[in-house]
Amino acid sequence: MPQILVDHSTELAFDHAVLAADLHKAVTEVIDTSVAECKTLFRPAPEHTVGDGTAGEALVLVELKILAGRSTELRAELTARVVEVLRSHIVVPTAIGVQVTELDRDTYRFVHHTGG
Repeated sequence: MPQILVDHSTELAFDHAVLAADLHKAVTEVIDTSVAECKTLFRPAPEHTVGDGTAGEALVLVELKILAGRSTELRAELTARVVEVLRSHIVVPTAIGVQVTELDRDTYRFVHHTGG
């Protein structure tokens, strides 16, 4: 069920498929889920500013959405693992932000719509 939203500067030249695979693997090593349940959406941003804009850093912000009920420690471990994966893929100065958010188990729904 994990949903991974990756907003990033367009100048970050990482392979989206490989990064998604590594993120999915890291998630499954921390929480009880499968790679098949992971979904990642990349949203390149042509414009960004970090601080006053003079450092010239790229930017990547990741929101990892999981079902509610996991401990703070587990969520912190998941955040650390995602940062680790990002650092292994990014080779230029980059500001990185990662947030794990929880989805309400009673109201969240995900379906595979067949289009018909």
